[in-house]
Amino acid sequence: MEVLVHLTRMQACFLTFRLSVSTSRVLSRSMAADSVTRFDFLVVGGGSGGLAGARRAAELGATSAVIESHKLGGTCVNVGCVPKKVMWNASTHAECLNDHADYGFEGAQAHFSWQLIKNKRDAYVSHLNEIYQKNLDKARIQTIQGHAQFTDDPEPTVEVNGKKYSAPHILIATGGHPSTVSDKDVPGASLGITSDGFFELDSCPRRSVIVGAGYIAVEMAGILSSLGSKTSLIIRQGGVLRNFDALISSNCTKELQNSGIDLWKNTQVKSVQKTEKGLSVTLVTKDPEDRNAEGKTNSIQDVDCLLWAIGREPNTAGLNLSQMGVELDSKGHIVVDEFQNTTRQGIYAVGDVCGKALLTPVAIAAGRKLAHRLFEGKAESKVDYSNIPTVVFSHPPIGTVGLTEDEAVKSWGKRSVKIYTTSFTPMYHAITTRKTHCIMKLVCVGKEERVVGLHMQGLGCDEILQGFAVAIKMGATKADFDNTIAIHPTSSEELVTMR
Repeated sequence: MEVLVHLTRMQACFLTFRLSVSTSRVLSRSMAADSVTRFDFLVVGGGSGGLAGARRAAELGATSAVIESHKLGGTCVNVGCVPKKVMWNASTHAECLNDHADYGFEGAQAHFSWQLIKNKRDAYVSHLNEIYQKNLDKARIQTIQGHAQFTDDPEPTVEVNGKKYSAPHILIATGGHPSTVSDKDVPGASLGITSDGFFELDSCPRRSVIVGAGYIAVEMAGILSSLGSKTSLIIRQGGVLRNFDALISSNCTKELQNSGIDLWKNTQVKSVQKTEKGLSVTLVTKDPEDRNAEGKTNSIQDVDCLLWAIGREPNTAGLNLSQMGVELDSKGHIVVDEFQNTTRQGIYAVGDVCGKALLTPVAIAAGRKLAHRLFEGKAESKVDYSNIPTVVFSHPPIGTVGLTEDEAVKSWGKRSVKIYTTSFTPMYHAITTRKTHCIMKLVCVGKEERVVGLHMQGLGCDEILQGFAVAIKMGATKADFDNTIAIHPTSSEELVTMR
């Protein structure tokens, strides 16, 4: 009898143990589920587009969080538009120094300190980083520092530093980074830097070589040359900015040469070597006969700074997007529709990571439009990607909006397209030895001559463009331009007086 009671007690203890283990497992699973922090809106990437989307979503009542692995502000604030514009401003001061004597300031001299402008520039950028953080805190948006990676959970979830976060709406706004060249493709290529590295330079290079023909290459070459670096620009074909209107491409190429930049056309870098005096850049050209006629060899010696400006690539690696069913194109950009939807429900993308209209204001607009669609019920809220104005901070600056002449002809037919152009010397240069030109083009279509494209390069064109972009967005015609009274004497008056 005692044995039977003992066995019964043992069975009860065993049952209690099994129940305890089972309960522990249930609690463990429950705790694991609860360990996922949830928001209404989760943004991966604290650049312009992501921050704009998160702040607008928070204003509309959504609990939001931003995940960022580096500094807030993204490319634009840290290694793009903002610090670039500071350096461009400095370089325009350098250009104006050449004109001081012509304006009566005889004997004016100045010493340029790269370190001083770098310190001021970096301090300004840091100040902007702090402002972004304060704005997020004020909006009660949680900031999560680290690299995000999508998990294999049933619902879209990202993991950062071992912690999981989820939301019914996840926005990818991770931007992009400069393209690089491998040493395998071009021996010694890693001895060069990208535009990111430009902002780390502690002094102005004595001898610079820029490789590329896009807007970043043009801007970097102009800044370095104006600030005193002997600069060469290497391009694969016969002109720069080939995706712009032909008039802009042609004129900008001429202005680069007129400013003293050594332009190597139809040329590529073959190899790069380290020497006692710097770098030796070996080139391969398509026109060796022309080069020999100019007395040039196919190498550039004693280079302090070799800068690759050959494009940008999306920051999609490491996100595990493929297992989420998010489609990427052949270059790694996230494929989205007109509403910024990816191919996975509840996941969206804006900005450079999408590979379209790589401009800060476009990313900002897309982020805000998305927030209004998701959290304000505006089902048709989306960005209009037509007639987006843009500026190239070349020397002098370029402003362009709408269709190029070739694009207009392709869409409307040659007979329906009418072109107005002008070329002149800005009044600023009327009394200066140094000269730059201003060129302008209006692309008009149809009997009403609706203005569908405006392209210009010259002093002040960067600031002129914004107002005219509004007019073109509203459907202005050439008659509307003509009926506008000119402001005299300005360069902008030429746009309303073209014949």
